[in-house]
Amino acid sequence: MPGARIAALGHHQPNRVLTNHDLATMVETSDAWIRQRTGIATRRIADEESVADLAAAAAGKALAASGLTPEEIGLVTVATCSAIDRCPSIAAQVAGRLGVPSAVAYDLNNGCAGFCTALATAHHAVRAGAARHALVVGAEKMSDVTDWTDRSTCVLLGDGAGAAVVSAAEDDAIGPVVWGSDPTRRDAVRLVDAWHPRFAQEGQTVFRWATTELPALATEACRRAGVAPEDLGAIVTHQANLRIVDSVVRQLSLPDRVVVARDVVDSGNTSAASIPLALAKLVERDEVSPGAPALLFSFGGGLSWAGQVVRCP
Repeated sequence: MPGARIAALGHHQPNRVLTNHDLATMVETSDAWIRQRTGIATRRIADEESVADLAAAAAGKALAASGLTPEEIGLVTVATCSAIDRCPSIAAQVAGRLGVPSAVAYDLNNGCAGFCTALATAHHAVRAGAARHALVVGAEKMSDVTDWTDRSTCVLLGDGAGAAVVSAAEDDAIGPVVWGSDPTRRDAVRLVDAWHPRFAQEGQTVFRWATTELPALATEACRRAGVAPEDLGAIVTHQANLRIVDSVVRQLSLPDRVVVARDVVDSGNTSAASIPLALAKLVERDEVSPGAPALLFSFGGGLSWAGQVVRCP
């Protein structure tokens, strides 16, 4: 089998910034309360932009950075849980906007674990020869599914998109995926009311799971990739809560030189978009070197998880 690698990345966020002080005028909360419990300071909110708009913008940047033509893309997948479009898929809309003529295009809903799940499926497809180049996107407009009267959840969520081009390569630069779910906790993160969905979660259940189970799963992803945690160049976990990010990093005993993504501070929880958004920013700012191993690990609704070690483009 050929290998596969992430050839390029792109990201997009809407212009409007919603601060904690703004939220304090909408619900009973404060900047100090939000920062203490989540670490979040701001988040971006899309007004007129749709999930397809966000996804196409990020995917277009990744495609441009790859140097490929639209005709060379054989697979387009968009991880999203917030899109209201059922058919055509967001992926088909992205392909159409970018001029990708004949790729297989499909959406993947695995909640906040969606991007790493989609990345694994694209990785498998490229290695199997089903496509030579794939566009993998995580895109969410969580503001569409936010209950703006619930102070426990409305302070968490933001909008945005991130994308990666996965290309065939001589050597495999995407490690084996560690993925799974715990259906007994399937309601820990959910959208309620199918026709007017609103985000809801059992916050303590998610926090306890992430801080007790995630470190071992992350270590297993490193083991399968043949990379010791201390040899990582970066770690990008799902940007749900800064306390979770810091707890996982602490339990992995990572040295200070390992770059830790903390985009949750500025972007909030963007669900399936959080990992490609944070990774693309680290690469764009030259905070990680090309070829450096980065651990990606996501978790969310289902309760599902997925993660792998990748070599940065």
